[in-house]
Amino acid sequence: MTETPTPQPAPTTHHPYGTPDTPHVTVRGEAHLEADPEIAHLTITVTARSTDRRATLDDLTRRNTTTLDLIKSYGDTIEKLETSTLTINPELTRHGRAERIRSYHGHIQLTLTINDFSTLGELTARLADQELTRIDGPWWSLRPTSPHRAAARRQAVREALQRAREYAEALDTRLGALLELSDTGTHHGPLGRAAFAESMPYAAAAGGAEADAAPIDLEPVRQNVDAQVEASFTLIPPTLG
Repeated sequence: MTETPTPQPAPTTHHPYGTPDTPHVTVRGEAHLEADPEIAHLTITVTARSTDRRATLDDLTRRNTTTLDLIKSYGDTIEKLETSTLTINPELTRHGRAERIRSYHGHIQLTLTINDFSTLGELTARLADQELTRIDGPWWSLRPTSPHRAAARRQAVREALQRAREYAEALDTRLGALLELSDTGTHHGPLGRAAFAESMPYAAAAGGAEADAAPIDLEPVRQNVDAQVEASFTLIPPTLG
């Protein structure tokens, strides 16, 4: 016995640009906010040099340990501490027709994220006061999970909805249903950097100062947070004419 197949409903034709019976409206919503930064980033480069390779490495290790100990003494205010690069390279000089090693240069680069700006100026000054140490930064930013980003996205959605309603009101009708919501970008401006810190030069190669350097007054750079969305809605068919 052959079973009679059950009739299937005809597929609904999708009209991405709407029809007279289901017109669409597509709008963009934008938000532009300002917020205080939540974290600051520093790059610390520790250097050593000597005519002896092993002496260079030993000196670099000692200075790196001193720097790490200083940073870690600030406890939970240090959100992240990483060693990004370590290099030991010879400096060559020409001697007659041949080249010979004149000295060895060593560098260790650390990257630091700090969340307590009240101690940032003190830490920066103490790091810069160390011998053969370079400081770059600070760069200011928001965390990826910052509530300011979420606030910007919500504001962008509200603006898109308000704009769509205004178009509907202009046609003497109202919105029907949401068809699509697209996030076209949520970001903040370039990392702000304190005006003083184009780059702090290497501290003097002589021994450290007898007392810690005075804290540096740093003013955080406010962050711009932008969000954009696109939203498509159906409209109750308006009566035109």
